[in-house]
Amino acid sequence: MKWRPSPVWVARLFGPVVSLLARTWRIEVRAEGRWRSLRAGGGGYIFLLWHEAMLPLLWRHRHQGIAIVVSEANDGRYLAEYARRIGYRCLSGSSTRGGVRALVGAMKALEQGIPVAFTPDGPRGPRREVKPGMLAAAARTGLPILPIHAEADRAWRLRSWDRFMIPKPFARVRIGYGEPFGADPDTGAGRVGAALDLVEQEIAWQHVGATATA
Repeated sequence: MKWRPSPVWVARLFGPVVSLLARTWRIEVRAEGRWRSLRAGGGGYIFLLWHEAMLPLLWRHRHQGIAIVVSEANDGRYLAEYARRIGYRCLSGSSTRGGVRALVGAMKALEQGIPVAFTPDGPRGPRREVKPGMLAAAARTGLPILPIHAEADRAWRLRSWDRFMIPKPFARVRIGYGEPFGADPDTGAGRVGAALDLVEQEIAWQHVGATATA
């Protein structure tokens, strides 16, 4: 049997290291008013982001009472434990494990006015391929969807299915917010992917260096 360390102990050991790294980032924000207008409304809304961009976005929105849908797989549990420590409410489940429970929890949170963040290509990809669960939840609530993306001028990219991004020390991290839009039963995956692609284009550098790691 392959031994895996407890997510609690991983978060205790490496969480402070990740937070220390994040404090060195020089964060630039684009079109933040799109998010602030939703927040000022006081109701629930949906953050939409690719799995690869989670780390800087988790840091940016820490301690804001946001709920996130995380995988019940081991890698998801590690990330969830760190997210809890920086102020997130975690809804366990995915498209493959506990998905219905997670979506029910997400819809309840949204009805209570709690923003919920989805990664439509998580937890195991394929990379940047939208899965139907998030669209179903969004259509049922009728609440606005806010695309959000992050890029770094210097970053490590893990050799994982999503090429998970870890900005390097003192990297410039650019975060952008897209135009909010509503979902209905006819909203397709293409609409969601196009919204995220547009935010990526708005914040991209012409030359963004990245180094692959294990």
